[in-house]
Amino acid sequence: MTLRIIVDLDRCCGSGMCALSAPDVFDQRNTDGQVMLIEQFAPPGGELSVITASENCPCGAISLEDSAKAEYGGPKE
Repeated sequence: MTLRIIVDLDRCCGSGMCALSAPDVFDQRNTDGQVMLIEQFAPPGGELSVITASENCPCGAISLEDSAKAEYGGPKE
């Protein structure tokens, strides 16, 4: 499975959970703490950490799309 990572900067609150969960994929801007996407696609073997980052984002700013274009929006509420 290839996961494409989509971030919504308008929703990002700068909590840093993404950078803690998947530091090889996410970083934070020094100026305001907003998410910076290092990689557009989850690296091989890194899918679980990217999914965890998406699920742990308190603002819902990270969504994932698989190679079949079916969107994964995180945990069900």
